[in-house]
Amino acid sequence: MMRTNLLGLDLKGLEMFFSDMGEKPFRARQLMQWMHQYRVTDFAEMTNFSKDLRQKLSEKAQVTLPEVLQEHISKDGTRKWIIRLSCGNSIETVYIPEDERGTLCVSSQVGCALACTFCSTAQQGFNRNLDASEIIGQLWLANEYLGKDPKGKRVVTNVVMMGMGEPLANYNNVITAMNLMRDDLAYGISWRRLTLSTSGMVPMIDKLREDCHVSLAISLHAANDKLRSEIIPLNDKYPISELLAACKRYVAGAQQKRHITVEYVLLEGINDSEQDARDLMRILKDLPTKINLIPFNPFPKTSYRCSSKPVMARFKQQLVDAGFVATIRKTRGDDIVAACGQLAGEVQDRTRRTQRIAEALVTR
Repeated sequence: MMRTNLLGLDLKGLEMFFSDMGEKPFRARQLMQWMHQYRVTDFAEMTNFSKDLRQKLSEKAQVTLPEVLQEHISKDGTRKWIIRLSCGNSIETVYIPEDERGTLCVSSQVGCALACTFCSTAQQGFNRNLDASEIIGQLWLANEYLGKDPKGKRVVTNVVMMGMGEPLANYNNVITAMNLMRDDLAYGISWRRLTLSTSGMVPMIDKLREDCHVSLAISLHAANDKLRSEIIPLNDKYPISELLAACKRYVAGAQQKRHITVEYVLLEGINDSEQDARDLMRILKDLPTKINLIPFNPFPKTSYRCSSKPVMARFKQQLVDAGFVATIRKTRGDDIVAACGQLAGEVQDRTRRTQRIAEALVTR
């Protein structure tokens, strides 16, 4: 009989599991703390459960984590874990330490099906969605590897769903994992410190607004549809006007003041001109935003180049002078290939994208 992996169940799911066993729902709260706060995976060690309950749990359930295959530590303190899954694929998870916070970049898919041209993950093709236990397992493993801060502070303070994959294409599993991240019985991460980044799956942005209160980032990278469709093919289905309308709906009527983080990778000669900056300001003028300008991080066989530092500084200043909040993201972990857009993992591609890319390079 297949045993249920309880690691991937949120509070509602655990309550249903215990109810089906004929147990009181409050057991779910106890089990959540054992798994996520104390990181105990052996039911025999859960001492506030009776011996009979521990035996029943061992027969019907398990707490199973993905496996850390390799750990790489950058000279700037960034850490990257290559995590092997039971199917033989591997994903990557990155931890970025800063003075006042520690940010974990979490993957949601094995590869990515969206084929964005500036992203290394997209060049690997796509295999499958991660299940909820594999998503939350990345946070569990990061806490285990990082240990406790000497001053008793939480080590992982922020989580960004910006790793491998498009989170909104794996909606149900991502929502379950984010519910666990937010739950005080598990990780207690504030919605302000939990960010989901999307390339623009408009219907799912509207659904997210109803289902899970988190911060939203959009992967924009161009201010007109022609260029954005070249960079992000999904734009053909959900053009910029529809995406920005969904963003306005996302922030409208919220009890707490919200803004949208706009991610914009600067590509030399592609989207970094003074006119590009003016166009960006024009389309964002009615949306509360923080604009995150990202230096392009190279990967094998890409034709893109990063904009120069003077160009990036000029682009930012244009935005700031017009009253926008804009920052240039500091590149972290590039010496271990852990910077934005560089995550690749090991993907058994089911889309034949890697084969098509290789064939195109041969025929050039």
